[in-house]
Amino acid sequence: MKRIARRAAAILWPAFLVAAVLEILVFAFVDPGSLHTLSGAALPLSDTAVYSIAFIVFWACTSAACALTVLLEQGTAELNPAPRAGR
Repeated sequence: MKRIARRAAAILWPAFLVAAVLEILVFAFVDPGSLHTLSGAALPLSDTAVYSIAFIVFWACTSAACALTVLLEQGTAELNPAPRAGR
């Protein structure tokens, strides 16, 4: 279980930091109050909701990228473990 927790931390913590930086960069140039839907209607969300949703999307995308990196970094022994004795 420690290995799984360590791997999860190695994925989620850097993704969290990158998501925070992306949030700062995007909303330095974009006003959440000026966002509109594809039909042209004003977005019916508060600024805080837009910030929160954007952060979660950024975090999910960067977590996926970090997870792919961890997956690609694994060796063949980790991906295809040898069968245990007695089987």
